[in-house]
Amino acid sequence: MRMQLATWPEVEDYLKESTGIILPIGSTEQHGPNGFIGTDALTSEMISFEVGDRVGAMVAPTINVGMAQHHLGFPGSMTLLPSTLIAVVRDMINSLARHGFERFYFINGHGGNVNTVNAAFSEVYAESSLRTAASNRPALRCVMRNWYMGGKVGEISREEFGEDEGSHATPSEVALTYFGFPEDGARVSQAPIDPPRAPKGVIYDADDYRRNFPDGRIGSNPGRATAEIGERIFKAAVEDLVDDYRDFVDKA
Repeated sequence: MRMQLATWPEVEDYLKESTGIILPIGSTEQHGPNGFIGTDALTSEMISFEVGDRVGAMVAPTINVGMAQHHLGFPGSMTLLPSTLIAVVRDMINSLARHGFERFYFINGHGGNVNTVNAAFSEVYAESSLRTAASNRPALRCVMRNWYMGGKVGEISREEFGEDEGSHATPSEVALTYFGFPEDGARVSQAPIDPPRAPKGVIYDADDYRRNFPDGRIGSNPGRATAEIGERIFKAAVEDLVDDYRDFVDKA
C-alpha cells in the first residue's frame, strides 16, 4: 500500500498488523546522454512499490533528491547537503515512529546516499542511547538496501553487460527505467553515445566531474540497455529484496 494513496484510518489499521515500512530513496542527477535525470529515484520507487505489493508492506513517499553535489555541473541535477539529507531522513523516521512504526527499510538507488543515510541512522540510534528520545519510544531498527547490489541483479548485469556496466549511468539502471517508462525510454535511447564505453576515473567536485567526464558517464555503455533486459533486472531486484524485508521485519 502506498502511504500517499492511503487514509489515516487505513494507516492506523495497518499498524495493528505490522510496524514495518519501506522508504524509497534516490537522487535527481544526470545519467548521461540517454538516461533519465530521475533514474535513481524512479528505480528505487518502482522496485519499492512491487516489493510492498508482494509482502503487504506500507510504502512511504519517495525521497527524490539525495546527496549528489558532484553532478551539479550538468543541468537538471539537484543535491542536498549531507547535513540536510541526514535531517530529512531522521525527521521522517521520527515522524513515523511517533505513530508506531518501528522497522524502517530503505530501498536505495544512488550510491552517493550511502554514507549520509547510514549517518542518519546513527543519529536516530544516538537519540535512544543518549536518552534524548521520548521515554516511551520503542526500539527502532533501520536498514538500507541498494537494489543494484543484489545477487540476482548482479548475475544479470555481468551476463548482459560485463565490463560495459561501469559505475555511473550504467546499462542496468538505464534498462530498468526503459522497462518502467517505455515511451520516454524510446525517445532518450536515440541519443548518440561516443565513445560507446566511457572512461573510468575518480571524481571530486562538480567542475572536476564535468571536465573529466563531459557526457556524464563513468566506465559505462548504457547504449546496450533495453527494456527487455530491464524487465529481467526488475524481477531480479524484487526477488533479491522480498525475503530480506520479511526477515528484517520479523527479527526481534
